[in-house]
Amino acid sequence: MKLELLPGRPWPLGATWDGEGVNFAVFSAHAQAMALCLFDDDGTLETHGLMLPAHTNDVWHGYLPGAAPGLVYGLRAHGLWRPDRGHLFNPHKLLLDPYAREVVGKLEWHDEHFGADRQHPLHMDTRDNGALALKARVVHDGFDWQGDRPPGVPLQDTVLYEVHVKGFSQLNQQVPKALRGSYAGLAHPASLAHLQRLGVTGVSLLPVHYALDEERLAGMGLRNYWGYNTLAFFAPSPRLASSPDGQAMRGEFRSMVKILHAQGIEVLLDVVFNHTAESGGDGPTLSFRGLDNASYYRHPAESPGAFENHSGCGNTLDIRQPRVLQLVMDSLRYWVGDMHVDGFRFDLAPVLGRGDHGFSPGGAFFTAVAQDPVLSRVKLIAEPWDIGPGGYQAGNFPRGWLEWNDHFRDAMRGFWLEGKSSAPSRGDFALRLCASSDLYQPRNRAPAVSVNYVVSHDGFTLRDLVSYNQRHNLANGEDNRDGHGHNLSNNCGIEGETDDPRINALRGRMRRALLATTLLAQGTPMLCAGDELGHSQRGNNNPYCQDNEITWIDWAEADPDLIDFTAWVLSLRRQLLPFGNRWYSGLTDTLGLHDLTWLNSHGEVLQGEGWSGSSQRALGCLIGQPGRAKAPLLLLVNPDAGDHGFMLPAGVWQAVLDTAHPRGLTRWQGQGEAPLLLAAHSLLLLVAAGTVITD
Repeated sequence: MKLELLPGRPWPLGATWDGEGVNFAVFSAHAQAMALCLFDDDGTLETHGLMLPAHTNDVWHGYLPGAAPGLVYGLRAHGLWRPDRGHLFNPHKLLLDPYAREVVGKLEWHDEHFGADRQHPLHMDTRDNGALALKARVVHDGFDWQGDRPPGVPLQDTVLYEVHVKGFSQLNQQVPKALRGSYAGLAHPASLAHLQRLGVTGVSLLPVHYALDEERLAGMGLRNYWGYNTLAFFAPSPRLASSPDGQAMRGEFRSMVKILHAQGIEVLLDVVFNHTAESGGDGPTLSFRGLDNASYYRHPAESPGAFENHSGCGNTLDIRQPRVLQLVMDSLRYWVGDMHVDGFRFDLAPVLGRGDHGFSPGGAFFTAVAQDPVLSRVKLIAEPWDIGPGGYQAGNFPRGWLEWNDHFRDAMRGFWLEGKSSAPSRGDFALRLCASSDLYQPRNRAPAVSVNYVVSHDGFTLRDLVSYNQRHNLANGEDNRDGHGHNLSNNCGIEGETDDPRINALRGRMRRALLATTLLAQGTPMLCAGDELGHSQRGNNNPYCQDNEITWIDWAEADPDLIDFTAWVLSLRRQLLPFGNRWYSGLTDTLGLHDLTWLNSHGEVLQGEGWSGSSQRALGCLIGQPGRAKAPLLLLVNPDAGDHGFMLPAGVWQAVLDTAHPRGLTRWQGQGEAPLLLAAHSLLLLVAAGTVITD
């Protein structure tokens, strides 16, 4: 049957079914022609090759009457082969539509996927990879959201739970085997019960976009488990679905979101718009590189054939280009509008603000988001660093953005785990506990923008943080050179797991102190999945390529006391909200009560050298104006190896949290007539007597 393309429209980009046919539109500013290639249902046999007949404002487009959802297609771009100028057009390579909602096929690494001859990189590889290449499928599917509404959790109440979809339920025996490790597994009642028990308000999912395993990893039999290697920004990863069928997979993702929303839990996605899976100059030609390498990626002005590498992954998307910016914006709106997600965490976010002269919080991307009626209303979180020049931008993102706060992470790890001589001071601790005012307050940003964490997916788990001095990454195949080398851990001279009850008790106390500090601090807390139950990665602090028991949460070995402890701390945060989402000044209110007062162990106001002295680091924080409690709170902290007596302020006090106890429990109540013993490596939270606390 002879097919003929009509001119169609240059919008929307991608493949769009209108009920009578499919419109195709693809951007390329430098291509000289664009071919649409049609395939059989499984994508192995090319049936038709048609040139897109129209070209409008750098968009090639055509309309195929009678075409319908399910059609499998790819693209071939014709143009210059001038690697020295950044032009890598090779019509022998089938290309994936950047707007693909569903990806057909599975990439097996072959030399045919490379646009350049691998032995002679300046020469074009003329072998056709059509049968092997990834293709797109035209989709048009609805979903009955049944009145789904975003939970809209206020920032001051937000508690994030960073989690890998697969790793969370893969080993959970309470989840049916067919659903383990999937979107459906995360939404299963057993998973929901754990999330509800903890009291988290949002799951921050590691990347769910369609991603690839790097050729190097595939050659070693490893996988890019974390997923920070995106190829298709509109397609959910089939690896995380219980069904291989594309429509069922999208429905499964939407059902997960709907079910989590019904429990008041928001869904945020970790998105990777800083680079793509095509790597650097020696990478494959799969999509963007072949469609318009000079437009999609950043290249040095003096060497347009090279790649700027601000991501560490070989290439950097060029958000300066309007159509690349549009791709990012369209993807974000798709996931909010069609998939109902509630926000995003942006990997290596400074890339998004890089113009011609470095990072700017007033860059085009941030301006576009700020004025967007959809995206300006969701939660936006920046990882505020990349590896390019001037790449560390903590505190410099626009108002409305949250930021991962590594100052909090490093200060709290050092305060609790390092010895006196090298540990952060009381002043450092206080500054980070109260939302790092030095970073955010001068820019009129609220305390909640500080995303406080001591552990994320990237590094040691909490259990390993207090158990290992060195990384143990040999399984990654890089001779233990990858990841961070030395750890701050105070593990009493024993590396790794031990049966010594004294050391295990000490490590447990340190874990609880770090958890409580993170979850009670001013700002937005983030808990890394598994830390609340004692998950270990056996000392591997860079398990990005470990899709196995190293990274999967071992529910059979979960520590029920630690789960109870974490849930209790979050319950106290929810009931009391020790610090409000406003900056404290130390001034007094109309009743003469200071909004915040810092004390030494004698009950005296900390001042002068008391902030920096290292002879004794125990301190107290008297919160005269908590965020939610109706009466003052007192937070007592002792990072030292010995117990300390602490004189309490006037009044009758009741302890509600003691991190020296495995579940944080305490019944102490009394007045400041004699010093209250504050155990080593512990934290106490006290409320004014009579404050109602529910279990």
